[in-house]
Formats: sequence, structure tokens, C-alpha cells
Amino acid sequence: MSGPKTSGPTTLSSGAHADFSAEKSYGDFLCLDELLACQRMLGDSNNESLFIIQHQVSELWMKQVILELKAAIARVRGDDLPPAFKMLARVSRIMEQLVHAWDVLSTMTPPEYSAIRPYLSSSSGFQSWQYRCIEFMMGNKSAEMLKAHVPHAERFAMVEAAWRAPSLYDEALRLLARRGLQVPAHRVQRDWTEPYAADQQVEQAWLAVYRNPAARWDLYQLGEELFDLEDAFRLWRFRNVTTVERVIGFKRGTGGTSGVSYLRLMLDVVLFPELWQVRTTL
Repeated sequence: MSGPKTSGPTTLSSGAHADFSAEKSYGDFLCLDELLACQRMLGDSNNESLFIIQHQVSELWMKQVILELKAAIARVRGDDLPPAFKMLARVSRIMEQLVHAWDVLSTMTPPEYSAIRPYLSSSSGFQSWQYRCIEFMMGNKSAEMLKAHVPHAERFAMVEAAWRAPSLYDEALRLLARRGLQVPAHRVQRDWTEPYAADQQVEQAWLAVYRNPAARWDLYQLGEELFDLEDAFRLWRFRNVTTVERVIGFKRGTGGTSGVSYLRLMLDVVLFPELWQVRTTL
């Protein structure tokens, strides 16, 4: 008995294609075979799989954050703010996803983590070169943080480039100066590798924007987009701290840091200080 005859591409009753022998399928487009083969486990525990997948997904989102931040910085530098607003809003929403990723990982209990911890050896999120690029692009500069990336020349070059370049906030202040606001010269031309320090004159420049939003609406919106972004970034860092404390307590981190104590210090970092101070001064 012969099988069913076909005269063209196979389709389902819904009309969707079922034969992708001559064209790209969903899995092909997303390279799913390669992606799903990246979870190379050393044991056989679902907890190890969870740990790997959560961090891999976070790194994928960070890749998109870097793309959006680079494009937003270029738009601010070019006085083209509307597209920058969309990009910064997208980064804030991605950071919400990163916050919720910690919610999933927090389902892992201390005994479950202890069972897979030996597989991590000295690897640690502290070594994420993408996270370091994001921090540098947002202004938290530190020469000390470059050292972990020196052994990998290509990664080091990307992190170093982010360290040497003006941050998103640096470009925002240069924009304010171009618009005639009284931003001091030492804030628009400085050593970009140094972390930003709050400045009273910069606060006054932002106050001029916030006291009359209608007169400089796009700068006012830029300030709010930056504020949203730092707010989202703070939540991401805070959820990191609470999850780590929940799972390992105050043990030292696998990468050699003091663990929760080190992460708590990061919560004190303020990226756009004048935008926070404006809330009090207004």
C-alpha cells in the first residue's frame, strides 16, 4: 500500500507549514540546537541545570542591554533624544526581567546549592564581562574591576573600551551644557575612567530643568528616563544580594569576594546623584 501523496510543502489543518526541508524553521532561526546544547552539566541535578540556565538567560539579556545602551549613548551624543528614550525604557524593562530571574533562582535551598557548589570551582558572576561593561557604561568606573578580564584579550578590550569612554550620564551632562545650562567645564571634559562625583552646579542645572519642565521637556524626560534606569538597576542589585544571602548566607563567594558583604557595598553606589538630590531640593 502506498503512502499519502504530496504535491507541495506539507501544511497542518491550521494552515501552518510543517515541512521546512527547503526553508528556515523556528529552531533554525534561533539556533536552538546550539543554544540548548550549552548547558554542560557536571552532575545530574536539576538544581545545577537551574543555576546554569538562569545565568545564561541573564547573560543573553545583558547582551541586549549593552546594544541598547550603546545606541542610546550615541543618540544622546547626537542630540537625538526620542529614540534614546525608547532604548532606555527598554533597558529598564529588561532589568525587570533580570530581577524576576533571581526570584526563580531563590527556589534553590542552601543544601541544594551546597551540593552543586563544588562544580563552580572559582567561577563567579563577579567575572561577568558583560555586567562590567554595563556598569562602566552607566558610570560606575573602577580600574580595579578590569583585572579579572586581563587573561582574555578580546573580552578585556571590550571592557576597557567601556571604561575609557564617556558614560551615559557623562553624555547627558554634555548635552545639558550644549543646551546652555550651566554645567561646569570639569564635568564635560574630564578623565572618563574616573567614577563620577556629585557636583552642586550640576544639581543646579538639573533644577533649572525640573522647575520648568515645559521649557525643556525633552531634557526633563531624559532625566526621568535616567532615574527609571537607575531605579531598575538598584532593584536588580538588591535582588541579587537578597537571593545570595538566602542561598549561601555570609559564606565567601566562589570568585573570592566576601559574598553578601561585598554585594551590599554595591548597593551604596549612586550613578546619577543629582537626579536623586533634585527630589529633596525642589
